[in-house]
Amino acid sequence: MLIGNKGDLDSKRQVTREDGEKFAHDNGLFFMETSAKAATNVEEAFVKTAEDIYEKIKSGVFDVANEANGIKLGPLQGSSSLPNVASPGGGCC
Repeated sequence: MLIGNKGDLDSKRQVTREDGEKFAHDNGLFFMETSAKAATNVEEAFVKTAEDIYEKIKSGVFDVANEANGIKLGPLQGSSSLPNVASPGGGCC
């Protein structure tokens, strides 16, 4: 994945969008421009990255058992590693 940052600063642009897209295409990468200031594509960039990693895990490209890959699995949804602690008043809250 190739992400162009500071998309809101066209006047200070060092690389054209076309050049970024071409470089990404030539290297088999997904390309996206973002701007934190303008809140453009920031969340989308993180979501796309997570989706790509998940797909590579499912297809066996990344071995989650090998910590050298930099992937650590958290608890499964619906489970918790924290002990159940009742509130002092005996109620639910």
